[in-house]
Amino acid sequence: MPRVRAGDVELGWREWGRGDVTVVFIHGNLASKDWIELAAPMFPSGLRVIGIDWRGCGESERPKPATDYSNYSMQQHAHDMLTALDALEIGFCHLATHSTGGIIAARMLLMQPQRFGRVFALDPVTPLGMSFNADQIGLFRAMMASKELTRTVMATAASSLFEPDSMAPNAIPRFREGLGEIQALFDRIIEQTFGVSEGIWIGTPVNLTRERESRELERRMSEIRHPHLVLWGECDGWIPPTDLRAMAEAMPDCRLVVVPNIGHSMNLEVPALYAGYFGAWFGGLSA
Repeated sequence: MPRVRAGDVELGWREWGRGDVTVVFIHGNLASKDWIELAAPMFPSGLRVIGIDWRGCGESERPKPATDYSNYSMQQHAHDMLTALDALEIGFCHLATHSTGGIIAARMLLMQPQRFGRVFALDPVTPLGMSFNADQIGLFRAMMASKELTRTVMATAASSLFEPDSMAPNAIPRFREGLGEIQALFDRIIEQTFGVSEGIWIGTPVNLTRERESRELERRMSEIRHPHLVLWGECDGWIPPTDLRAMAEAMPDCRLVVVPNIGHSMNLEVPALYAGYFGAWFGGLSA
């Protein structure tokens, strides 16, 4: 896969479609651009969709994290993405985000508001950030050392793919029958996740907690005037719906839709449904 230079790092990126309307996908924590791989072939014609890996993830370079993880902050990821867009000569685009990609996009929108149009946010970390205590950060450290634990925790990000009884504490997640290529992609994603930088494993929860404590972006939500379609899977145990409601109320043009029987990752769990919402939001736009 190709890379694009973004300041002090090279970021992996991938393109689907050749349309006149450009949508840039910003993935979530411990993830990559590949999380829309199965949905992308079902996006409408007329769209050019570009996924870019964060520093430390996917096929991007993995800079050594600073002691305080400041070089893996949400601000740094946003700056990386804007610099990558410059290098790719993308002057204007729309955004699709997943999970922590949501708060990265919020910083991008505030830094260069004129550069962006619509936003499609799947189970986003809102501008309020998130709080992680020492035990939760300790779990991330334990995941770094255990692929089995990583798989178990990541299964909770795509809960509808697994038999419900296998998601109980101390159980081993067991795929539902008939998932085919979805199961194969999930297994590949676990291998990919296990290889991310410590700046992602630990830096993301540390920096999201700083965002929560600073309340900087929370105070600026009313400045984000870009049209937002926010989807929340009703079975998502990661993103608090109270945060999403606060976001929808504070932003001038933000619609929140609750989707039943889906977890945190519709793009993995039901790619066709994700593509349908994606196409309804972005399809038919003028260049």
